[in-house]
Order: sequence, then C-alpha cells, then structure tokens
Amino acid sequence: MENTKQMVNTKKKRQVALLFTATLILMLAVPAVAPAGPITYATFDVPGAISTYGFGINPPGQIVGGYQSADGAFHGYLLSKGSFTTVDYPTSVSGYATDIDPAGVIVGQYQSVDGAFHGYLLYRGVFTSIDPPGAIYTEAAGINPVGQIVGQFQSADWVFHGFLLGAGSFTTVDFPGATGTGAFGISPTGDIVGSYDNSDGTTHGFLLSKGSFTTVDFPGANLTIAFGNNAAGEIVGLYYDADWVGHGFLLSKGAFTTIDPPGSGFTMAFVIDPLGRILGFYVDADDMGHGFLLTRETQ
Repeated sequence: MENTKQMVNTKKKRQVALLFTATLILMLAVPAVAPAGPITYATFDVPGAISTYGFGINPPGQIVGGYQSADGAFHGYLLSKGSFTTVDYPTSVSGYATDIDPAGVIVGQYQSVDGAFHGYLLYRGVFTSIDPPGAIYTEAAGINPVGQIVGQFQSADWVFHGFLLGAGSFTTVDFPGATGTGAFGISPTGDIVGSYDNSDGTTHGFLLSKGSFTTVDFPGANLTIAFGNNAAGEIVGLYYDADWVGHGFLLSKGAFTTIDPPGSGFTMAFVIDPLGRILGFYVDADDMGHGFLLTRETQ
C-alpha cells in the first residue's frame, strides 16, 4: 500500500481483479438509468490524512475505512459521533477496517511484520486474526448483524476463493467454473455479493442467494464488481466503462444507476445500509482519495 493510485490498484487486484469463468448463470439484462430521486453527497476526510477511504457503515451511522497518513502509512479508522479513532491491529505494519455491524463489531485486513496479509475481527476492544485453513493471504471484507463474515483468501496454489465464516466454521465460496472468486458483502438475510473471473480474465460481479449464483454486470461495462448489498436486495459496487474509467453503481429494483460524486475521476461504492445510504470513496484530479456518504430519496 503506497500512494492513492497504488492503493486503488491494490484494491482492484487483491479484492477483485486477481479474480475469476462464468458458466451457466443467467446474466442480468437491466438498463442503466439516472437516479430516481434527489441525492445528497457528503464527503469526509480523516484530519491530516493524505487520502481517506470509506468502506463500511452500520445503521447507527458509524463509519469505518482506511486512510494514508502523512508518513505514507495506511491505517484503519472508526468515525463515530463526529470523532475519528485510528484502528490498527497490534504489531501490524499497515491495514484498514472494511465493515462494521450494528453492535460496533469491526472486520478488516492487516499486514504483519513478515509481509503476510490477514483478516481480523475487533470485538469489545479485542483483536482476533482471521485466516481460513491453508490460506497464504486473507481479507475479511464484510459482516452482517448475525455475525457472519465474508471475505477472500488465497490458497497455496495461488488461487483466490471467497469464504463465509459463521459459528466458527469456514465455508468456501467459489463461483462455478471461475478461475478465482472473492466474496465482499453479506446482507442480514445471508445473501452474498462479490466477483469472479472468466478464463479470459474478465471480471464480473455476482449475487449468491439461497444457494444460487447470478452474474451481475453493469450494461456495457468492461469489468464489474459487487461490493455490498442490503436486505432489500439492493447492490452497490464498481464498474469500468468502455474507456476504462471506474465508477460506482447502484442496482435497485432491476435498474442500474451510476454513482460519481462531484469532482470524481474514479469512484468505488462499497456498502449500502438498510436505510439506503451508500458509502464509498472517490479519487479527485489531484489523485487524493476522499470518503463519501450518499443519501438518496428512497421510492
């Protein structure tokens, strides 16, 4: 994790674009449309940070994410009641917080002094490392209200897999026929979203609901990744357009909406909460990252 552009590329590679050979799943054929109602963007930055990234929000409005400090190091943070608190796994050299549940339990990823990457859980001030058996790389990406955790890990053969951690047990999540899979979001009802790669290297989003996979692709996109979902079935994520420019998206009631805060040159939408609020980050013309919270009029 180096500068803003490299962190964005790291996110694409590690969470996403290292991933994924779609087979017999129906493609969502839905139109791209303009927002259905008024929307409001609020941006935020950790004081003194070079860049700030928003990754997770819970119903009470607590926000978690990552930031790059003036010395170039990356840290996690918690934003609660207007106050920022740094969240760093003990003895880690870098890391960030990826999601937070309604009770304030946080998940994330950290890099240890030996250079390895691990997931973590932060509960009542106590950190616990998360690594599926045999993993050589792990990221814990999402947590739902019942404590189920999703993420991705790399096995010894360098293949990426999604995982679900529930009741102390790991379950592997692999899109059928894919060359790699990552699971990034889980709803209160247990639906999982993420991404997978075809054998030609093309990255697609997916929804896993009641044991069935469905591909999620923004119309006309070169690449799509689904990062977050809520109990209403709404999905947010990232897509690259025909010119390979990155945008956030919302999929709601069968229609896609592009998400780009004013001044954005690159946008990722990471999570959508039960109230329909969307959290993410964007990169401005100076290559600086900023967190954003989108509030919209629900229909």
